Amino acid sequence: MREHTADRAADRPGAELRGDCGSCFGLCCVALPFARSADFAVDKDAGTPCANLRTDHRCGIHARLRERGFTGCTVYDCFGAGQRVSQVTFGGRDWRTGPPERARRMFDVFPVVRQLHELLRYLTEALALPAARPVHADLRGALADTERLAAGTPEELSALDVAAHRQRVNVLLLRTSELVRAGTRGRRKNRRNADLMGARLKGADLAGADLRGALLIAADLTGADLRGADLIGADLRDAELTDADLTGAFFLTQPQVNAARGGPGTRLPDSVTRPVHWTAGR
Repeated sequence: MREHTADRAADRPGAELRGDCGSCFGLCCVALPFARSADFAVDKDAGTPCANLRTDHRCGIHARLRERGFTGCTVYDCFGAGQRVSQVTFGGRDWRTGPPERARRMFDVFPVVRQLHELLRYLTEALALPAARPVHADLRGALADTERLAAGTPEELSALDVAAHRQRVNVLLLRTSELVRAGTRGRRKNRRNADLMGARLKGADLAGADLRGALLIAADLTGADLRGADLIGADLRDAELTDADLTGAFFLTQPQVNAARGGPGTRLPDSVTRPVHWTAGR
């Protein structure tokens, strides 16, 4: 489903926590629902294959997704959950050829594993942050617990209270954020869950800011200083990041970057890649 980025994601650390569509049975194109909007050209119910999904589980309009009105597909990433559910949880058994119960179970399990893999992505990044060393032991424990849950059977995954587990992990991620941002000089702005849709933030000093869950849809962040900012869960759809500096920004994922607008002058952390559409036209 995803659009290619300028660098090959598989060549970067944590590649197993990024979608590998070639090893997946097109689960995101079947299991997930979407509604007609600026992101999707049509409505689709959960468990119903997208009309563009071919029998080989590849997208029939992959190279033309944006022009055909499926921008939402180009910014999505399952964090590696698709290949895990396809090849590990269900042992390479295709939902197309098995009994209907298998297909239903796969579609139920996929969103659960996707959430667990997203947590694995954050925990792995947190462990790479030197400032978070005081909580590294707890982070390693949470990483092991999350990996154990993600490796569960279809029955165990279906019964998992993933929201409760997310809450337990979030406590550690919040502490990690505090430790990392404490190293930023000056006053650190708190914009957690702020509604900044369309905000004019050109050149804004947001270094070390807490932007967790902030609504930054179509915000103008041209030339903004976002160094060392916590961007977990921030909605960056159509946010303008031209010439913005996100060096050291953390908990920033590839889907967030893919959904934003940027250019050659945008400085990104090493954890993400520069989207092709930033240089190949929007």
